Amino acid sequence: MKKTIIIFCLLSSFSTHLFSQKEPVRINGRAQGVAYNITYFDKKNRDFTTEIEKLLKDFDKSVSLWDSTSIISRVNNNDKNVILDDYFKVCFNKCLEVSKATDGAFDCTVGPLVKGWGFSFKKKAKMDSTMVDSLLKFIGYQYVEMKDGKIIKKDNRITLDFNALAQGYSVDLVSKLLESKKISSYLVEIGGEVFARGKKPNGDNWKVGIEKPIDNPDGNNPLKAIARIEDKAFNTSGNYRKFYIENGIRYSHEINPKTGYPAHNSLLSATVLANDCMTADAYATAFMVMGLEKSITFLSEHSELMAYLIYSDEKGNYKVFQSDGLNKIITDAVEE
Repeated sequence: MKKTIIIFCLLSSFSTHLFSQKEPVRINGRAQGVAYNITYFDKKNRDFTTEIEKLLKDFDKSVSLWDSTSIISRVNNNDKNVILDDYFKVCFNKCLEVSKATDGAFDCTVGPLVKGWGFSFKKKAKMDSTMVDSLLKFIGYQYVEMKDGKIIKKDNRITLDFNALAQGYSVDLVSKLLESKKISSYLVEIGGEVFARGKKPNGDNWKVGIEKPIDNPDGNNPLKAIARIEDKAFNTSGNYRKFYIENGIRYSHEINPKTGYPAHNSLLSATVLANDCMTADAYATAFMVMGLEKSITFLSEHSELMAYLIYSDEKGNYKVFQSDGLNKIITDAVEE
C-alpha cells in the first residue's frame, strides 16, 4: 500500500549559544525517490554520510519495488532461489502484525489494486467492478506467510508491497546507526517520516510541522500545527497530495484492501506518534483507510499510539481530533 509523501517543514532555527557544543552536522540527499534530511549534534563533528548512503542503498536492494533485482521484486516474480534478508523479514512481519491488528485495513498485498488505480509507475487500468473483483481474488495478507525463510503464497499472482512502512523503517535504521555512534541528539527525516532523539544542546525540543490538508498546486502548504517531539517517531499520511479526478470523481491513493476501491471518508490526514517510525508509518496509512470513527476507537484501545487527525465535518469545515496528552506536544501553528 503506497502512501502519500508529506514533506514536513522542519523548523531548524538553532541557538547560537549551545554551550560548548559545535554547530549541528547536517546531511542531505535522496533515497527511495525522496529527499532525506539528517541533523545531529556531535562534539567530534563526525560526518556519517558514507555510512548512511550505504545503509540506504543496501535497504533498497531488499525492499525497493523500483529495483527489479531487489529481494521483494524477486519474491513477487516467484524466484525460488531468492534468500530473504533481515530487512525483508522485519518489514514482512510488521506488515502482518499491523494487518491483523487493523482487521485488514493495512495490507501489504494491495499492490495490484494500487497499480490498477494508477498510483504507481504502471499505467492506470480500466477499473470497473469486474476488474476490481478480479484483482481482489489475490489480495489478502492471510494468503501469504513466511516459513523456513521462504515466502509461501496461496496464489503465485500475489505480490508484496512494503511502501506503506518501508520509509519509516529506513528512518529507524538510520537512527540506530546514529545511536551506535553514541549520538544522543538528532532528527532523522526521510520523505516526511521523522524520528527525533533527545533535545538540542540548548534544551529545546525538535520541532516538526503538520500541514493543512489542502490542494495546493505548488505543494507548499501552510502549517496547521507544530509538534515538539523528543524520543518519538512522527508520521503523517493524507489524501490531499496524491490523487486524481476523473469524470468529476476524486480518487485517492489510499486503497481499501477489502473493497478494492480508493478509501472514501471524512479523514483528510492522520499524524501518528509512536516509539518507532515503522509503526507510526504503518498506522498513519491504516487510519486513512479506517476513517475517523474506527481510528478513534482503535486509539482508545492502543495507548502506545497517539494521533492528530484532521477531518472534514458535514459542512466541509476542518476539525481536529487529538489523543490525550498531545496538547503538551502539539500547538496551533498561529501561536508560533
